[in-house]
Amino acid sequence: MSRDVITRVGLQIPGYSFPGTMDNQLFDRVVEMAQIAEAAGFDSLWTMDHVHQIASVGEPDEPILEAYTTLAALAAVTSTARLGVLVSCNGFRNPALLAKMVTTIDVISKGRAMLGIGAGWHEDECRAYGMEFQTTGERLKGLAEAVQICRAMFTEQAPRFSGTYHRIDEPINVPGPVNADGPPILIGGGGERVLIPTVARYGDACNFFGAPATVRHKIDVLEKACAAVGRDSGEITKTWLGHAIVTESETELQEGLERLGSLLGRAPSAVRGFALCGTRDEVRRQIAEYREAGADGLIVTVLDPGDLDHLRLVGTTLREAMDD
Repeated sequence: MSRDVITRVGLQIPGYSFPGTMDNQLFDRVVEMAQIAEAAGFDSLWTMDHVHQIASVGEPDEPILEAYTTLAALAAVTSTARLGVLVSCNGFRNPALLAKMVTTIDVISKGRAMLGIGAGWHEDECRAYGMEFQTTGERLKGLAEAVQICRAMFTEQAPRFSGTYHRIDEPINVPGPVNADGPPILIGGGGERVLIPTVARYGDACNFFGAPATVRHKIDVLEKACAAVGRDSGEITKTWLGHAIVTESETELQEGLERLGSLLGRAPSAVRGFALCGTRDEVRRQIAEYREAGADGLIVTVLDPGDLDHLRLVGTTLREAMDD
């Protein structure tokens, strides 16, 4: 049986580089972005779980705020959007403590928290911060255990779990989540042998990127994995992550594609599978292709988060397209 779609139009905040803004003013800009995004129709807001900026967004020494403390602060200054991290690096935090953190955000936001979680991939920042970076297999197995622990912390009193990588012994999570089922859990990543089957077993939502054909393929893999464990794939919200550039000017569009291509290490002509880009009508047609491929929701980033007019335009364009 199908469940409610967790998010239809989401905004990921990938960085905090606002030219001319002092460090002690950064969060003021983030609040302004979040509140404008809500008003424009975004129904979820996401931070990014990195402590060094990643190459596809900017330079490693650019300003970046820690994901969960930022999200907790946003919980107090927003009112309607769901709040999550896309996605938490499992190796950064003990999963029981992570569940406690997400529950606290859920209480602050009156039931709007989500848990986004993945295996993690950015080895350099783990090494720099003195965190262990396990093998791919270990990270994926640890992720599956962490999701089970978080679910138990959200829904049970004093649960127990003993795995290879994580264990808990009757932790108390009071106050509990606002809703009895706890915050929904989005598992990020597209690995077909291990990660997507993990989504099929434990996830409420998943997140893919790429062109519509790629998304359709990943959803096909997910549907087969759900069938293998006797689960209805309609219970899982399927989301797509990419950039959004909405403009009526061909010059502005080309400038945006060139900037995005430079960040992604691709020619501007090859960027379109990673972005919704063009006029409002062109973007609406692109969104229709993703919906036809099976995407329930879209989560986007914008190249210049400080351009609030563009943020409004992106939000209203996506909202109208998803409401059609």
